[in-house]
Parts: sequence; C-alpha cells; structure tokens
Amino acid sequence: MYILGINAYHGDSSACLLRDGVLLSAAEEERFRRIKHWAGFPSESIAWCLRDAGISMTDIDHVAINQNSSSNLMHKILFLAKNNPNINFLQDRFKNKKQRHNIKVDLSKLCNDAVNFKLHHIDHHMSHLASAYSVSGFNKAAILSIDGFGDFASTVTAIGSGQNIAVSNKVLFPHSMGIFYQALTQWLGFANYGDEYKVMGLAPYGEPKYKDLLQKIVALKDDGTFELNLKYFTHHNGNVKFEWVDGEPKIGTLYTPALVELLGNPRHVDEQLTQYHKDVARSIQAVYESILRLGL
Repeated sequence: MYILGINAYHGDSSACLLRDGVLLSAAEEERFRRIKHWAGFPSESIAWCLRDAGISMTDIDHVAINQNSSSNLMHKILFLAKNNPNINFLQDRFKNKKQRHNIKVDLSKLCNDAVNFKLHHIDHHMSHLASAYSVSGFNKAAILSIDGFGDFASTVTAIGSGQNIAVSNKVLFPHSMGIFYQALTQWLGFANYGDEYKVMGLAPYGEPKYKDLLQKIVALKDDGTFELNLKYFTHHNGNVKFEWVDGEPKIGTLYTPALVELLGNPRHVDEQLTQYHKDVARSIQAVYESILRLGL
C-alpha cells in the first residue's frame, strides 16, 4: 500500500511517500524551485518521490494533506460571530481553503490516466504530533506542537500511547506564541517568512532587560495556557495579508502602532544592529521560553 503525504499551499511545501508504513522518500519543493520556503502545490516534490520509487500516481492508494477545515469548526463559527472580521480576512481564508480542496484535481494533472486514491484531510497539529511521536521510539510520551496557526489552533499538547495520540489541551486563535515571536521578528527588521531563527541567533548576544516590558504583550493564564494582548497585533482582525501561492510566502505586518509605542521605531532591514536590538531579542526568547516552560 502506497501513501503520499503532502504539505500544499503553505510555507515549506513538500511531499513524502510511504509503502506499507515505511518511509521511502521525502522532499521539499524549495529544493527544486530554488525559492526558500516555497509555498504552493508541491508538484516537483511529488514527481521526485514517485520517480524514486518507480511508480506513478495510479499506484497511490491514499493521499494525506495536513489540513482539515472541519477541525475546531465551532470555535471558528463563534469567533466570526463575535468579532465580525473584515472582508479581507474572509477572502484570504476562503481562497486558501478552495486551493486545498482542489488538491485532488491538482494531483490528477500529474497523471494521464485515471487515479483512484482516497484523500484524507488530517488535522494540522495532529500531523505535527504524529510526525514527532511516530518516529520517537517511545511507546508512551508527552507531545507538544507549537505553530503560528493550523486549523485554528496555535499550540496543542497530547499524550502518545502505543498507536494512539490523545489531545489534552489546545490554545486557539487568535492567541499564538508563534505570532508573538514572528511579530517581534518583524519589528527587529527580519521581515521574511522563516526569519525567526535570526532572532534566536541574535538572542545570546543580549541580556533579558526587557522581559518585564514584553510581558505586557503576552500573559500566562492560571490554567497553564497563555493569552496575547491583542492591541499589539493585527492578525486577528483581517488587517494583514497572507500569500501562499507559487513562490516565497508573504506575510504583512503583524504588529500595531502600540508595539512601536512600547519598544520604539522598528529596525529597518539595512539598519545596524545595536545592543538594544540584541537585548530585545534576548528578552523575546526569555519570555517565549518561560511561557512554554511554566505553562505547558
């Protein structure tokens, strides 16, 4: 039995191929397109995996994609009912959903013959959890998935036992430590998708002088989860643009003028890094680590 797994219309589009539960191959689309974090449909990655195994799409029994629009559906409906987001927010979500629901059509274009695979939409965080637990070698383990957002959740904790993964807690949209880190990464002048590693690398050169200040942005709750102070962020109200189609992912500014009032003017990409920037980077890392360590 052949299973094709794909990450499509999202940053780091990719594909992998399994036969009878054994991983045969995996590839990221950026390796073929030569565009970092390429987003779109991973046709080249899929073609490479199929060639490597000496098969075609007609041999595929199942296809799994790491997104399920039905996940957390009631929470999505309640959020829309309470917050009345603007039309740009709704259009972006609908466009991305439509692309992912056209996956079967996209896959059929890779083969001249009729295909007969079964398509599975897997919850985004369950995909993360399974990819960590299934290859861990443990028969029982605590599992943690932290992301920007996926299927309306940003952070999920679970217990893996045997072949089962049981979710124990979730942090839902609009609260996200991924957005916290990404917004501040942008403020530091690193605006490209995936630039967070630069802040991680910068942090050891600073001191956590502004940890208390940054705790105005995110707070640890009594139940062990966390909550963003949304006056510092734009992602929840539709005033930020996300693009996930055929190229480098593009994400608009995630912070509001309130963050500028708190920290000062954002660093320009060509501006020299000062000790202040290094200290802010260290403070970002300190807050991020303390929230996740103490809360989860």
